[in-house]
Amino acid sequence: MERRRREPRPKQFDEEVINISRVTKVTKGGRHFRFSALVVVGNRNGLVGLGTGKANEVPDAIKKAVQAATKNVVRIPLVEGRTIPHEAIGVRGASKVLLKPAYKGTGVKAGGAVRSVLELAGVKDVISKSLGSKTKINVAYATLEALKSQKTVEEVAKLRGKKVEEII
Repeated sequence: MERRRREPRPKQFDEEVINISRVTKVTKGGRHFRFSALVVVGNRNGLVGLGTGKANEVPDAIKKAVQAATKNVVRIPLVEGRTIPHEAIGVRGASKVLLKPAYKGTGVKAGGAVRSVLELAGVKDVISKSLGSKTKINVAYATLEALKSQKTVEEVAKLRGKKVEEII
């Protein structure tokens, strides 16, 4: 019987670790330490996903987070392949993230978790403002909420029962 080695699949998404934190569970026997990881994955062309993972070791937590993120990938509409269609606010917990489309050449005016999510989503020109709580996990999910709420001109025209020319 001949055994074949499986060829490793080429990576379909880039991944970036946003946050790793040590979490503690206090039991009768003492403290039990584990690690929690938040990872964003994306193809830098409109697909992006977030995931969290928890394990006894950091690499295992990251691996679990990557698996969770690839299951939760969503498509983001991009205008000219570089910016978002319209202004949006994403809310998660006490964190709010405001995203505004920007002119060509502006770049990603964002920091921390917002920048990671936007870059892996493929957004090249955008202005952002993080409001409220600065918790990395909530800021990342709020950014994803703002991106999910984006609608293209075609979608808006269909919702209103009009032609694209009437809206533009």
